[in-house]
Amino acid sequence: MPLLQQIVIFLGAAVLAVPLFRRLGLGAVLGYLMAGVVIGPWGLDSAGNVQAIMHFGEIGVVFLLFVIGLELQPARLRAMRRAVFGPGIAQVLLSGAALAALALAFGLDPKAALVVGFALALSSTAFVLHLLADRHELKTQHGRRGFGILLFQDLAAVPMIAALPLLAAHSATAQPLTLLLNAGWIALALGIFIIGGRYLLRPVLRLVAAAQSHEIFTAAALLLVMGSASIMHAIDMSMGLGAFLAGALVADSEYRHQLQADIDPFRGLLLGLFFIAVGMSVNVGLIVTQPLLIIALAAGLITVKALILYAITRGQGVSGRQARRLALYLAQGGELAFVLLGQALDLGILPATTVELITVVVALSMALTPLLTALQNRLDRRQSAPARPFDAIEETEPTVVIAGFGRFGQVIGRLLASQGISFTALEISPAQVDFVRRFGNKIYYGDASRLDLLRAAQVDQARLFVLAVDDPEASMKIARTLRHLFPNVPLYARARNRQHAHQLMDLGAKAIIRETFLSSLHLGGQVLEGLGWSASQAAHAMTLFRDHDERTLARQRPIREDREALIQSSKEAARELKALFEADAESRQGEPVFNRKRNRQVEYANAADDDKAVP
Repeated sequence: MPLLQQIVIFLGAAVLAVPLFRRLGLGAVLGYLMAGVVIGPWGLDSAGNVQAIMHFGEIGVVFLLFVIGLELQPARLRAMRRAVFGPGIAQVLLSGAALAALALAFGLDPKAALVVGFALALSSTAFVLHLLADRHELKTQHGRRGFGILLFQDLAAVPMIAALPLLAAHSATAQPLTLLLNAGWIALALGIFIIGGRYLLRPVLRLVAAAQSHEIFTAAALLLVMGSASIMHAIDMSMGLGAFLAGALVADSEYRHQLQADIDPFRGLLLGLFFIAVGMSVNVGLIVTQPLLIIALAAGLITVKALILYAITRGQGVSGRQARRLALYLAQGGELAFVLLGQALDLGILPATTVELITVVVALSMALTPLLTALQNRLDRRQSAPARPFDAIEETEPTVVIAGFGRFGQVIGRLLASQGISFTALEISPAQVDFVRRFGNKIYYGDASRLDLLRAAQVDQARLFVLAVDDPEASMKIARTLRHLFPNVPLYARARNRQHAHQLMDLGAKAIIRETFLSSLHLGGQVLEGLGWSASQAAHAMTLFRDHDERTLARQRPIREDREALIQSSKEAARELKALFEADAESRQGEPVFNRKRNRQVEYANAADDDKAVP
C-alpha cells in the first residue's frame, strides 16, 4: 500500500474516532485503540503491516518518556514528595506483587509473571487525568492524590522498561562474569551520558537559541530526543531510557517549556499512532471466542488494584468515599502496559498469545472505568447525609441583602461594613459559608431563590437587594423570584456577560455590572498609559468607550436573539466607536493617538465581554 494512502487512513481514523470517544467521556486512548481495531486485520484490514507500524509508533513512546523526564524538576518533586512517593511506591509494589502472583498461578513462568504483574500495576495517566478534568475533580482530595500516584507510576515505568533486556531469555544462559562486564559497560556509558549531558546540553541549547530560529530549535529538540535514544540503543539499552535521561537533564533549565512545546505535537501524533497500532493488534477473535474469560480477567484486574488502592488511601486517613473514588479511577490498566508488553514480546519474555490476551483485558478495563466511576458517584449521592438545613436568620432590619458571598459579593460586603452599613449575606454553598465565617463575617446558609428564606431575611424591609451570584441560571432564578414577590425593592446585579445583562434588564434591574467589563477596561487604560498616554488621556478614552458600550448594550437588547441582526449591530457600533474617537482626537489636537483607521480590533469590542466571546 502506498505510504501516502496509509497516512490518510491513519489520520482519518484518528480524526473520526478520538473526538467521538472524548465526547462520550471515554478518552482519547480508547479512541485511538478503537480506530486501530476498525482499520486493522479484524476490521477493514486497510492499513498495512501491523508490526512495522508498531515499531514506528514506538517513537511516540520515546517522546513520551522524554516529557516525563522534563517533569522531574527537583522543586516540584520536593513539594509533592508525600503525595507521590509514599502512596506511589506502595501502590506499584503491592499491586505489582499481587498481580504477578496471580499471573504465576495462571501458569506463567516467573520472569513473564513479573513483567505482567508490574505492567498491569500501572494505570492510564492520560485517561484518568482527562476523566478527572471533565468532571471537575482534579482539585478534590482524591484527584490530587490520584495525580501523585500517576506521576510516580510514570517515573516507575522508566526503570521497568530499562530492566526488560536483563530479563530477556538469552540473558538466562549468559555467564555471570559476562553479565557483570555488560553491567559495568552499561553503568560507564550511563555515567558518561549523564555527566556529558549535564555540562554540554545547556551551552548547546543556548547556542541554538541565539540563532533565533524556531525551526532550528525544534530540530534541536528532536535531535536531543532521537540522539539520546540512539545512544542507548547502541549499548543495548532501552531507547526510552535515553530519552528520559535527556529530559531529566534539562528539566531544571530555562529551555524546559520551549522544548516541551516543540516536542508535544510530535509526541501526541506518534503516541496516537502507537495506540492505533496496538488497536490493530487486538485479537478480536478472543473477545468472540472467550468473552467470559476476558470479562473475568478485566474484573479481576480492577478488583485487585481497587482493593489495594483503597487500603493504601484509607491507611493515610482519607475518608471512605474519597478512597473509593480514587480506587475506581486508578483501577484500570494503562497505556504504558502496552509499551511494556510490546517490548517483552520483542525480547521473547512473553508469548504472543499472552500479550494478545492481556492487551484486550487492559483495553476493556479502561472502557469500564467511566461507567464504574459514574455509578460510584451516583451511589455516593444517594447515600449522602441528609441535606444541611438552612440557617435561621436573626430578626433584624438589614439595609442591604446580598445574595452570593463569593469573591464578588465579599468586596461589596467589606465596603458596606467599612461604612457601618448593615447587610444580610445569603450563600448557597455550605463550604463557602463555613470558610467566610472563620474570618468573623456574618453570613447565612440558604437558597436565595426560596420565598421563605427571602421573607426570613426581610427583603421587603431592605433598601436594596444585591445579586452577586456568579451562575447566570441561578442568578436569573433569584431575580425572577425577587421581581415577582418584591417588585419595589431595587435590584443591583452582577452579570456574567451581555446576554445575562440583557435578561436582567428585562426584569428592571436598577444597576448591572458585567463582572469582567470594568476590570478589563481598567487594565486597558493601564495599557494605554504603558504606550505613552497620560493618565488623564487614558481615563478620558476609557470613559468614552464605557459610555458608548453601555449605549450599545441597551440598543442591542431588543435584537439579542437575532444573531444576524446582532452581528450587523456590532459592526455598526464598531464604526461608530471608531468615528467617535477620531472626532474626539480632532477636538483634542496635539495629543498622541493611535491610527485607528488601522485598528480593526475595535470590531470585537462590542461583540462580547466574556472569555467565550459570545455576541
